[in-house]
Amino acid sequence: MSALQKGLWWLQDYAYAAICQVAGMLSRVQPGSFHQGHRSPVVIIPGVYENWQFMLPLIQSIHDAGHPVHVVTVLQRNKLKVPAAARMVAQHIEEAGLRDAAIVAHSKGGLIGKYAMLNLDPEQRISRMIAVCTPFSGSTYARYMLLPSLRIFSPRNALTLELAREETINSRITSIYGPFDPHIPEGSILPGATNIELPTAGHFRILGDPETARIIVEQLTPDEP
Repeated sequence: MSALQKGLWWLQDYAYAAICQVAGMLSRVQPGSFHQGHRSPVVIIPGVYENWQFMLPLIQSIHDAGHPVHVVTVLQRNKLKVPAAARMVAQHIEEAGLRDAAIVAHSKGGLIGKYAMLNLDPEQRISRMIAVCTPFSGSTYARYMLLPSLRIFSPRNALTLELAREETINSRITSIYGPFDPHIPEGSILPGATNIELPTAGHFRILGDPETARIIVEQLTPDEP
């Protein structure tokens, strides 16, 4: 993997993210429009600085497959600490009366989802999680970040270490990632989980890959033919 190839992937990744941010701001789609469906419910958790619209391509594909899709709008741009954000997710699941729910998360959203599964789900309302490009082991780049909302991803962060040590629920998690992630040099492999590497590189662009949507829908109903 050459430096030139990595540089190209970086550019493509940020171009995709910029387009999604603009599209999200211009979108008039209402979150309640995805609540209908005959399959198990899905809760969307985006990454840091991402609103729920950032994941609209995946939301649409999941909904088209028959799943009711819920977004936790109070997360806004997901800048809260992981435990606080996880409490909001757990509260939404309980108040919406969701059971056998799956979480589909991007990046930081996967840490929030794992925290909720471990600590905030006494009634076992969450059945599984599919996470895309989540820094389960942290990111060495985080230590160079000025913003506290990004430094939390350091491999030395106490919460990151705590979540990494807890492997009891990893068998209920699917981690999806590409061959190169400019934000997570450690990668997103999670011990004991279902780890799936797709050919699309990048931290953001993989969200728009049709193969990512196909794999997620497949993982949401693993027992169906």
